Amino acid sequence: MKIAIIQFPGSNAESESFRAIKQAGMEAEEFLWNRDYRDLASFDGYFIVGGFSYEDRSRSGIIASLDPLMIHLKPESEKGKPILGVCNGAQILVETGLVPGLKNYDLGMALAENWRLKNGVVVGTGFYNTWVNIKQSAPSESSAFTRHLKNGEFIHVPIAHGEGRFIIPDELLAEMIDNNQTIFRYCDDTGNISAEFPTNPNGAMYNLAAVTNAAGNVMAMMPHPERTDNGQPIFTSMREYIQNKVSINLDKTLEFTPPPLLIQPKEKDPSILQLPVELMITDKEAATVQTTLKSLGIDVSIQRYVQWEIKFPEDVDLNLVKKQIIDSGELFNSNKEKLVEDVKSDENSALLLVRYMDDSIGEQKKENLSKLDIHGIEFVTKGTLWRITSSHDNINSVVDKILATHILFNPYSQECFKY
Repeated sequence: MKIAIIQFPGSNAESESFRAIKQAGMEAEEFLWNRDYRDLASFDGYFIVGGFSYEDRSRSGIIASLDPLMIHLKPESEKGKPILGVCNGAQILVETGLVPGLKNYDLGMALAENWRLKNGVVVGTGFYNTWVNIKQSAPSESSAFTRHLKNGEFIHVPIAHGEGRFIIPDELLAEMIDNNQTIFRYCDDTGNISAEFPTNPNGAMYNLAAVTNAAGNVMAMMPHPERTDNGQPIFTSMREYIQNKVSINLDKTLEFTPPPLLIQPKEKDPSILQLPVELMITDKEAATVQTTLKSLGIDVSIQRYVQWEIKFPEDVDLNLVKKQIIDSGELFNSNKEKLVEDVKSDENSALLLVRYMDDSIGEQKKENLSKLDIHGIEFVTKGTLWRITSSHDNINSVVDKILATHILFNPYSQECFKY
């Protein structure tokens, strides 16, 4: 039983992944992203490890999800072979559509920035590293990874991630629950499930820690079972599944159909202070997006700006508060970033503004600016402004092709506006 340990540039959890697979009685072999994809067929299963593939550029997991390796991995999943993605590996599986397994591998969910919720208030965001309890919430035979655990049993495992909050449309979540795909959920030391922090460490809906595809042979899991002996039942279950050639219903699918992408038109509001910020050093994130799109046959030039929008009451002098905000150094680092007066499009270019629906960073910046005696702020939002330029093709058709890749935004956690 040979398991491919799949690694992309930025992966960093391969050592413990090798150890967990070998401890479970299987053979582990390194499989780098640039290896001949035809070799995938010689493996019995696959483990996409954690880390920060491509430095989480654009969004965690999205660049790796568009790699040709993932395209060639899909036929292997259709043979019933087990595929486990942990942490960044889970983010990659979600972005590829391998999980939850909609028709045509359509995108069905998001893994968004952590929210630590207590009494309905966000008390923390961002990266979080701790130990948690996860409770098996489906029958043992529901997946390739739960055969050595019982429904209702929970194990103690570590987490270490910044974007692990599952966001799933209610209709799809209900279908997944009925289909036993909500495989692990965060619980407390007695097995009780609560949406409150610290039981739920990242604000994931339904306390989700791991979900599978409809057939149960692909699992996206945010905690790290490979980093503790407590997680071994997941790997020994995988071994038994392969060894016994367990029969599963590969034709099992979900009925949920994703809604059409909604790109909202947006006019610049003169009553809102807009501060577009550009890197003065090489923007590797924009370069990676541009290179990835080119590899997909979309030849464009990409520029990226951080777009801050600050709303004040009508009687506030925007020029005065603009200077105060710039002098504060709160929104950008003048040693490596510069303020751009305006970002414009032309007949060969388009501007897309992407923002998280839950803009916790904007809320934090509002509080920080208020502490710096900049008062009267109604809201602060942070977005990414992408300038897409094509000198070859119609810009509108090019934008449609780019949006179809989801490289710039995930519609379950982000919203997109077109200037």
